Amino acid sequence: MNGATTSGELRAHNRVRLLRAVHDCGAARTRSQLTRDLHLARGTASVLVAGLVEDGLLHEEPAPEHTRGRPTQVPGPHPYGPVALAVDVREDAWELAACELGGRVTVLEVRPHDGTPQGALGTLGAAIATHGRRLGHRVIGVGVALAGPVRHGDLVDIAHLGWRAVDVPALLTAPSPGGDVAPEGLGAPVVGNDTALAALAEARRGRLQGVGVGLHLHVDFDLGGVLVVDGRPVAGAGGTGAEFGHMPLTGGDRLCPCGAVGCWGMDVGANALLRQVGLAYGGGRGREQAEHVLATSPESVEATARALGRGIAALVNAHDPEVVTLSGHGVQLWERAGRALLEAYEPGLMAIRRDRPPRIEGSALGWRGSLLGAMESVFDAFLTTEGLELWRKSHPDQGRDTPEQQSVTHSTLEG
Repeated sequence: MNGATTSGELRAHNRVRLLRAVHDCGAARTRSQLTRDLHLARGTASVLVAGLVEDGLLHEEPAPEHTRGRPTQVPGPHPYGPVALAVDVREDAWELAACELGGRVTVLEVRPHDGTPQGALGTLGAAIATHGRRLGHRVIGVGVALAGPVRHGDLVDIAHLGWRAVDVPALLTAPSPGGDVAPEGLGAPVVGNDTALAALAEARRGRLQGVGVGLHLHVDFDLGGVLVVDGRPVAGAGGTGAEFGHMPLTGGDRLCPCGAVGCWGMDVGANALLRQVGLAYGGGRGREQAEHVLATSPESVEATARALGRGIAALVNAHDPEVVTLSGHGVQLWERAGRALLEAYEPGLMAIRRDRPPRIEGSALGWRGSLLGAMESVFDAFLTTEGLELWRKSHPDQGRDTPEQQSVTHSTLEG
């Protein structure tokens, strides 16, 4: 039940359902297909689409493969419609993108940073302010993925960088040395752990779609992992549930920068690869050297893959997932040393799980998962009856300003 008790409430509910369906399918399904998917009457769907076009939320074009009869329309993002600013803050650089309804991504800036909170988030805040002013009323929010646990929605700890209880929104919205501040109306950023957000994206657009219980592991400088239930990462009581990398799953005895001894992440990731060949590691430095090790040192890659496989087996025994997905360097480890990974994974499984062990798959999203998850966190807040009503009231003449021939396949975000 949707809870609607009046015709107006039902219409508002169906507007959200339709926009959500367009977003989730990547703006790839026709109006007729969406009408069937949502069990709407054809006339109802036409009225809903017309209203969303008028509000500057959707734009339609003929389906590219239409052959007979009346042209079939494909609803997609309005060329001047809502935009989510999404950021992936890694330990050595950040990437900022603008994302439209349907998930189309336009990368705006990629910039290295010095590993300090101010050096990373200060420059990022200035970039968000600059692009926020340029895009103006189109921006519906900012989502930020960070390579560490996030407490209470705003405090991040990144052990390998020495970050402790860093107030991310405060640093992002502080005036830059040049005086740049975020434009009014942008709101507080939605902050999340990179692994949890990568898992959210995998559930929406990748190999965890339709999976009831899945396990997602993201490998960068170290390792993060999270359980995904019915399409949502399990956040934990304080929001720090995506920390399987800090479990003692491989029998190691090294002290982790997080303060625990024997963390799984000490044996899996770019830092582990660098340590395997005797190179300096830590502090978010050495990405290029780690890529070189991945390409040239099969012994180190296999040792890391075995450590990954042993830990996966332990988590499978504990959580009984249907699928295990890998992103980041996890994809490369699976592709280059899959046999070594399985040789460690399979013996570690309980006997009852060996007949039909959960399959292991590389992410369908590559390194883009955390960024896409940050986008989804913004659209989740926007695609509500309250979010759409606020947009409608704030953009009363939006639809009238649309160029008649503007194509939904042409991005208006760059520049």
